[in-house]
Amino acid sequence: MRQVPNALIAAIVLGAVALPASVLAAPANGTPAAASTPAAPPASAPKYTTADTEIGTLIDDPAAKLILDKIVPGMTTNPQIDMARSMTLKSIQQFAADQLTDARLAQIDAEFAKLPK
Repeated sequence: MRQVPNALIAAIVLGAVALPASVLAAPANGTPAAASTPAAPPASAPKYTTADTEIGTLIDDPAAKLILDKIVPGMTTNPQIDMARSMTLKSIQQFAADQLTDARLAQIDAEFAKLPK
């Protein structure tokens, strides 16, 4: 039996990767591969996320900046914010754990999900 790396399995489960035909082919014992049913289309991804979007992108978008100002007051006006422009909110959480709690990041992500794409 062919071994599939765990990362690939996770990507497949999350709908990010389609299995190559060689993986779906019948196994060596001649048993046909199971029929697959078409998957539902993936849910639309939000425009921004705290884990993947750079802070510079967020503060350059007035709607995203407004969300940050509401949930983490003073962050976008901090004189050192320019040093973090290429980082994500999730990546700087370790440096500002009291301000960027998991709950706040979830709240920010929920607000980002409401933004038009």
